[in-house]
Amino acid sequence: MKSRLVLVAGSEVETQQHLARFASESGYEPVVAGTMDQALAELTQRRFLVTFLDAGLDPAQLLRRLRTSGGTPGAIVVVTDPGVSSETTEAATLGADDFLQKPFTSDDLENVIKNALARPRHSWDRPADDDGRGRLQEEVGLWRSPKMVELREIIEQAARVDVTVLISGETGTGKDVAARAIHHASVRQAGPFVKVNCAAVPRELLESELFGHERGAFTGAHQLKIGKFEAADRGTIFLDEIGDLHPALQGKLLHVLQDGQFSRVGGRSIVKVDVRVLAATNQDLEQAVAAGRFREDLYYRLNVIQIALPPLRERQEEILPLAEYFMERYSRLFRRETIRLPLETQQRLMHHRFPGNVRELENMIKRMIVLGDPLLRRSPLPGSGAVPEEVPATATRPVKNAIVSLKEIGRRAAQLAEREAILQALEQTQWNRVRAAKLLDISYRALLYKIKDNGLDRERRGAHWP
Repeated sequence: MKSRLVLVAGSEVETQQHLARFASESGYEPVVAGTMDQALAELTQRRFLVTFLDAGLDPAQLLRRLRTSGGTPGAIVVVTDPGVSSETTEAATLGADDFLQKPFTSDDLENVIKNALARPRHSWDRPADDDGRGRLQEEVGLWRSPKMVELREIIEQAARVDVTVLISGETGTGKDVAARAIHHASVRQAGPFVKVNCAAVPRELLESELFGHERGAFTGAHQLKIGKFEAADRGTIFLDEIGDLHPALQGKLLHVLQDGQFSRVGGRSIVKVDVRVLAATNQDLEQAVAAGRFREDLYYRLNVIQIALPPLRERQEEILPLAEYFMERYSRLFRRETIRLPLETQQRLMHHRFPGNVRELENMIKRMIVLGDPLLRRSPLPGSGAVPEEVPATATRPVKNAIVSLKEIGRRAAQLAEREAILQALEQTQWNRVRAAKLLDISYRALLYKIKDNGLDRERRGAHWP
């Protein structure tokens, strides 16, 4: 008899109840798991027809662990918050069949189950190398400039030794890719890779996020929570935006790096872990140390090996190969026809400075594919304004004045585009600034500054901030 079991894995009680109730009313047998470990235990013990993975449980990480441990999840549906995040994209490459965006209706649920079940099932007994490392190797293989070839060799050497690594570089240069490359080339490759953005989690919640908490540790702590360090045991933890780590937590992190042990929030017992720590920052930590914002002893503990990623404008030979790679990848992911970059677009990309680096290029290609806009006419380059009409070669052009005018137009267009993007993210998240910062892929502090700088705080019209 075919299984009618449906696994509902997530930490949000309301979402769990909604999914479980719908599954039961539709003739399925729901099984609820509130943590990643519970979900993996269920998946390895029973055969499921459909598995719902809430984004709060880090579905990409769960899918990677599932490939190692085995299991029968059936059709995999990831339940996401509004917007396309890097975690959602990674879950798709790791085998998710479909996505269900909140808020959703019963009709949405019915359609997503029907569509997911209609697709061929995944085989979860594949070798571990099929867990995203192929894609990672492709991206690292596109590092062709002399600087990046040298860094690739450093990464390979750093992966062989179990020491901390500090990865620096501007936002969007590929620090996450470098960290994953180190993990997948190390002896810990079969273990978990856990990423924590130290700037995206509010300060008062970050300690619990990193180290977990005991039941009753504070209001709302209804059950024991395993922190990211425990989740990364025998694997790698990647602390992104480490420069934004609050001074109160810097001491506790130093203690973990020295002794490999800590206590959960509200707990007295000692937890021991075997974790390799990788950290990344877009700040000058030496200046932060001099200014007293970052502990000097923690800096030297993290900076055993340093990898400094150059901005994309300093490795122009990689722009077009990266663009073509993203075109093929997201055409498949978004189920769109693969198109080639027109020569006009290639020229414009090569002349763009990419202040957002590789991430800006990646997001640009996403928009191009979604909008069917290979000439970038509906989604012009940031700071470039609309695509200008062709001007006859014989036309006279006041070069000096035109340059100044175009710069001013570009500045205003960029500011307007940034303001609209921030406003859209805030509206999609019901003005939850933490979630909006994650959606925009910037730090919480940076978002607060940009909200004020763009005058958006006045548009809140007296309502309370979440």
